[in-house]
Amino acid sequence: MKASVGGYARATDLRHALDLLAAGDGSARILAGGQSLIAALNMRLSTGDLLIDINRIDALKGITCDGSRLRIGALTRHAEIAVDPLVARHAPLLRKATDVIAHAAIRNRGTIGGAVAHADPAAEFPACVLALDGIIHVEGPDGARDIPAADFFVDVFETTIAPDEILTAISLPVAEPDERQVIHEFGRRSGDYALAGVCLVRRAAGHRIVCISVATRPELATAAMARLDAGDPDGAVAALEEALDPPSDTQATAAYRRHLAGVMLRRAVADITGETA
Repeated sequence: MKASVGGYARATDLRHALDLLAAGDGSARILAGGQSLIAALNMRLSTGDLLIDINRIDALKGITCDGSRLRIGALTRHAEIAVDPLVARHAPLLRKATDVIAHAAIRNRGTIGGAVAHADPAAEFPACVLALDGIIHVEGPDGARDIPAADFFVDVFETTIAPDEILTAISLPVAEPDERQVIHEFGRRSGDYALAGVCLVRRAAGHRIVCISVATRPELATAAMARLDAGDPDGAVAALEEALDPPSDTQATAAYRRHLAGVMLRRAVADITGETA
């Protein structure tokens, strides 16, 4: 099946992209890496849209650190995150996530901004950004907005970005000296979406746990976090499994996903403590 689009425009800068988006009157789509958008177009899940190519906008590229926060431009490719020394030092969870994201061809084209804006609950980067307590930066006709990751994800493929706004960057607090960040997930085959996964961050203020592929959006597992903060990993696993209500589909039942999430949490805890799961 061929994609059905209403036109193509290449934005020269962010203001041009915003003007094109406004002119689209709700029928324009931002094209960055295109790894999700093009697939949707090919399946006619989205038709007649004006594609606004933002790949030439240098202001949306690059990774910088000001000492307290790491800022990653929306157009940063997964493959760039995998090898960037600032990411490896200040947000190793993102670097580790690139090891389990799809295949090399997708990692070479996919962007972190596209992954976060797409808000697929089975994707790794949205869960990682929430686990790291990130901020999503967006720009619209009324100026810039900074949205905490906890307020950003609404539902499957739904976020708080307005139709006339563009995600420009993601910023994260730099890792503390003794901070640990791990991701564990399980899929049937290499490159498949995970049937279940867990991002775990341990900071001085406590643990942060976010699951992958077990809900309609990334959410903090607050009950499990409280048990882990209290030094009760078994209680944390039990609290996580009790709180989850994952979907059943052709790949896995709800019960199996719930069990896998608990297993992944045990492995993540063992990873950060150096014990055997």
